[in-house]
Amino acid sequence: MIGTLIHTHDVPMADRFAYWCELVGRTRSPHDVSSVHATDFQAELRQMDMGPLNVWPTSFRPSRFRRSSRHVRRSDPETYHLTLLLEGGLGLDHADRNTVHGPGDLHVVDSSRPYDLRSADDGRSQAVSGVGADFPKALLPVPPHRMRALLGRPLSCREGTGALLSDFLVGLGRRAETLRPSDASRLGAVVLDLVSALFAQELETEDALSPETRQHALVEGIRAFIRQNLHDPELAPPMIAAAHHISLSYLHRIFQQHRHSETVAACIRRQRLEGARRDLARPALHGTPIHAVAVRWGLPRASDFTRAFRAAYGLSPREYRLQALSAPAEKPEPAPAR
Repeated sequence: MIGTLIHTHDVPMADRFAYWCELVGRTRSPHDVSSVHATDFQAELRQMDMGPLNVWPTSFRPSRFRRSSRHVRRSDPETYHLTLLLEGGLGLDHADRNTVHGPGDLHVVDSSRPYDLRSADDGRSQAVSGVGADFPKALLPVPPHRMRALLGRPLSCREGTGALLSDFLVGLGRRAETLRPSDASRLGAVVLDLVSALFAQELETEDALSPETRQHALVEGIRAFIRQNLHDPELAPPMIAAAHHISLSYLHRIFQQHRHSETVAACIRRQRLEGARRDLARPALHGTPIHAVAVRWGLPRASDFTRAFRAAYGLSPREYRLQALSAPAEKPEPAPAR
């Protein structure tokens, strides 16, 4: 497990807002926090120390966060605060910009400048949720004077590098319970590479990126492309290489470097089998023929699917479905065969 999940309901109602302010103070540079819901406050926060940066998925009732010039003069950690908004709305005054952010937007603020960040409608009790990340400015290849153009701006995470970053940040929160602490620094470096790639793309300064950062961003793009096209039986290394404008040999080389020697074809096969296995265990799909389940995961040849499934899980697809649906609470999920 990576990080610690903290709920305000773990403390008495009267102490919850003060407790929340203390938690947020550990993740962000000094600022004031207020809320019209302070007397009945609810929030949760997962603190994830990921080597070069801190990531913190969070959900809270409408609040306001203000960092004044006095705060800046008193203490400046020289960091950027990045926020991916998932639910709710936020208004932001920062770097001479007044902006409104909605779900799917990402924004960044500079600890060296004042800001006023507030829920778009403090009068409503709807929770605001998102993922924050804090990291030193020195870790970015983009110089501070160029970053000025991005501060406070809504950056879309619906396509391209922004979508990769969004998916990765959300995935960290969802999989935190199963991730190993030893993975934290490596995963944090991936986040930083994606952030660097997004900012450089927005500022058209891709030349400032190191070869390693470019390669990491490319690998994450390839992995996302694979996930999105598993249903296509034509998905194969040549198709992936062509889609990313790289040679087949380069695809195999960088993929094995970043996937601990797993080949591209093996990665596709593993994810397809995992998807089919999950569907076979779903009661809602018990009437769907096994062949149809395989086809929807890009495995149209029944004999090949059965052979690969048995090799991976030690059971035929039919045997696994019967076992999973007859006693799902008692039968453990089969481990992939080694």
